[in-house]
Amino acid sequence: MSAGPFEHAGPFEHAGPFEHAGPFEHIGLLYSTPAEYAAGCGAFLRRALDRGDPAMVAVPGPNGAFLRESLGAEVADRVSFADMTVAGRNPGRIIPRVLLDFARRHRGRRVWIIGEPIWPGRTELEYPACAAHEALINLAFAGRDAAILCPYDVVGLLDEAVSDAHRTHPVMADASRSWASAAYDDPVRTAAGFDRPLPPPPATARSRGFASPGELGALRAFVAARARAEGLGAAVVHRVLLAVNEVATNAFEYTPGGCEVTAWGEPEAFVCQIDDAGHIEEPLAGRLPPDDPLERGQGLVAVNEVTDLVRVHRHPGGTTTRLHFARG
Repeated sequence: MSAGPFEHAGPFEHAGPFEHAGPFEHIGLLYSTPAEYAAGCGAFLRRALDRGDPAMVAVPGPNGAFLRESLGAEVADRVSFADMTVAGRNPGRIIPRVLLDFARRHRGRRVWIIGEPIWPGRTELEYPACAAHEALINLAFAGRDAAILCPYDVVGLLDEAVSDAHRTHPVMADASRSWASAAYDDPVRTAAGFDRPLPPPPATARSRGFASPGELGALRAFVAARARAEGLGAAVVHRVLLAVNEVATNAFEYTPGGCEVTAWGEPEAFVCQIDDAGHIEEPLAGRLPPDDPLERGQGLVAVNEVTDLVRVHRHPGGTTTRLHFARG
């Protein structure tokens, strides 16, 4: 991106009816040029800083660098920055480890966050997890004192992504105005709509069934052997085993019939799939870390932490959990 200095405040300097719409604001920002990106994001940040509130920008690295330049050092130095291609590589990690982490570090204050989880370059496989994440932000932050702005590149993104933004954000905006989204829907129902069937494992995949917690050691050995056969290093194998062990442990504890584990290699990733007969009913499972580290519920958060992509598909026969680990 390249553009001249930030010149106008855009739609958030005087937020009108949205200023007091509630403690939580979730806004989809539509932009088609670098100038519009700078205008919308800059106005949002200035609104936060004028109030003396903490602000964070979590966007893809080049966009973050562009915003720093557009805002100028005086403004940018008062804002926390994170590269969403790293921090949010797995969309399931964004709520607990980016958004809620920033809110908890500033407990008792209103936080302002620009989060761009969907950008040109996100794959077709990643997209449903990204869109579900956008819907679930509304559930995770309901009643919290926070404002989250999510930019959408209307030129670079598919029409589906722009259309879905209207369903996952109560408020939409562009560089000049903001408005209530007529398409916004219940976040749980909307997120469930992105629970889509997964492509079948390739013919090269290897599967094995496990019936009880007593077989966890054999399960880990099976997965480790497949991972090493695919050339994964020790650090990645460790992450694979941590995640697969946690998902399988939940399957043994909460569902009948054990689970089946399928593993295979792809050019860019190693993939493990766990199939069981149960259903996880909590839509925010793995996205809300307990306040007390000793409480139950840390395991699925850890799965999101160590995995590069998690896709979950619920179907009449149970649940398929597919874990992707990047090779690089």
